[in-house]
Amino acid sequence: MPLTSRRLPFLAATLLAAGFLSLPAAAQPKAADGALVGPNGMTLYTFDKDTAGNGKSVCNGQCATNWPPYMAADGDKAAGDFSIVTRDDGKKQWAAKGWPLYYWIKDAKPGDKTGDGVNGSWKTAKP
Repeated sequence: MPLTSRRLPFLAATLLAAGFLSLPAAAQPKAADGALVGPNGMTLYTFDKDTAGNGKSVCNGQCATNWPPYMAADGDKAAGDFSIVTRDDGKKQWAAKGWPLYYWIKDAKPGDKTGDGVNGSWKTAKP
């Protein structure tokens, strides 16, 4: 069968699913105004009770309700300073320089950094 424009989207989807093509790591945190932010522009934070580089997060349950993890999709790939850790529930979470990344539920708009210093354990994630 000849390759037609109607079949190109199907071909691209098939190649992507098979791993022959890859999408850019759009989910990786970005730097903005001296902080790391998610794709929604909201500030990301690190938690002092986590251990950098151990591949997991200790913020679960109510902690994760107040500090939602910056989740990674199944197809996301670690690169540079950004890695992916596995949470207690088996889901994946982005980390920067080994530190798992979180949002703060009380930040209302992009640029807010109201979580910095909360309980002396939360810090704005830096690029």
